[in-house]
Amino acid sequence: MGCNAVRRHITVQNIKLIVYPVRDVEKAKAFYGRFLDAEPYVDSAYYVGYKVGNQEVGLDPNSKVGPIAYTDVKDIKSSLQEMIEVGAEVVQNVKEVGGGLLISQVKDADGNVVGLRQQS
Repeated sequence: MGCNAVRRHITVQNIKLIVYPVRDVEKAKAFYGRFLDAEPYVDSAYYVGYKVGNQEVGLDPNSKVGPIAYTDVKDIKSSLQEMIEVGAEVVQNVKEVGGGLLISQVKDADGNVVGLRQQS
């Protein structure tokens, strides 16, 4: 399958979300709050999220991998399958993380992890 087939479902206009793994959420919130000059719009034990324009920056205290750039897709299952067909290794299969938001993560041949995100 060529690159044109992949572009049917995965249309990257820009990276919408970058998630950083953090060990100490409170210290990370102080740092990123100052760095981004913003207050989190989501602040939970599982995820802290900031919105700056069209960009979202997330903090994940449960991840050891990152940062991870996510792109929005229309059909996450098809997009994931297309990534597998071009050599991606699944790190996290499609999973709902709340509010109908679906995410998945894949790894390239060099071990870099990127994410797919579908909002319903």
